[in-house]
Amino acid sequence: MPTGYYTHPSFLLHEMGHFHPECPERLQAIEDHLISHGLDGLLDRREAPPATAAHLERVHRPDYLAALAAASPASGYHPIDPDTLMNPRTLEAAAHAAGAAVAATDAVIAGELENAFCCVRPPGHHAEPDRAMGFCFYNNVAIAARHALEAHGLERVAIVDFDVHHGNGTEAAFRGDRRVLMCSFFQHPFYPYSGAETIAPNMSNIPLPAYSNGMAVREVAETIWLPRLEEFKPQMLFISAGFDAHREDDMGQMGLVEQDYAWITERLLEVARRHAQGRIVSCLEGGYNLSALARSVAAHLKVLMEG
Repeated sequence: MPTGYYTHPSFLLHEMGHFHPECPERLQAIEDHLISHGLDGLLDRREAPPATAAHLERVHRPDYLAALAAASPASGYHPIDPDTLMNPRTLEAAAHAAGAAVAATDAVIAGELENAFCCVRPPGHHAEPDRAMGFCFYNNVAIAARHALEAHGLERVAIVDFDVHHGNGTEAAFRGDRRVLMCSFFQHPFYPYSGAETIAPNMSNIPLPAYSNGMAVREVAETIWLPRLEEFKPQMLFISAGFDAHREDDMGQMGLVEQDYAWITERLLEVARRHAQGRIVSCLEGGYNLSALARSVAAHLKVLMEG
């Protein structure tokens, strides 16, 4: 079975101003790299549908969703915080980003796809049940994971987040939920200045100091993540695939390279094969150096395509 690749034209219409790092050019760089390296034709490309209100409300409070819709501007920008802004097409893009994750979950569970990568924006892992922040509006991975549990009846799912920033929104959505194991590393102290304290037994979130390299991250995976995942035996894996821990990305100060992302993906694929029938849905989060982002996504995809 092929690897699915979900995207949508609306992702290029959401923008937050000139020179904002979370920009449409991120997806264009990925697309250009996949085409130039002959990977584009090997993927099962699918257009992302919009998430429904029922999908979004599995994670986000209805009053939050209503307030966000009311704040959507007719023109120009509406600031959520100094770094997170809405333009008139933002919520359309965000709905399709969450919808990509839901549709990918459906297709992978149905056996139509081996696994899937959602090449989406805006990202999602900072979006809390009642708060947009950190470039994020809807929590794409959390919505997909809750969909797998509640619509498909899975009993155990795992979320692995390798973005340079702590996925505070995902943690807030699943803190204390025994059906979900969340594993991550993140630079600390660093935005959003959370996650360093263990606050629930289903969270395995590991803070690492600035300038940690790929070997440090691999050690975290080998000694902490993988034993927890083996014990948990997830029936499906979700990945918050942020590539801003790359050594060329100025958003953070960590030292990963493409081979590290490939290695992490290989280890997660092994877990998925043993316990989850190979089922993985991965969603793009951060990654702001365009060249490093495109190369890292390609490395990630090459491993998924071997699944």
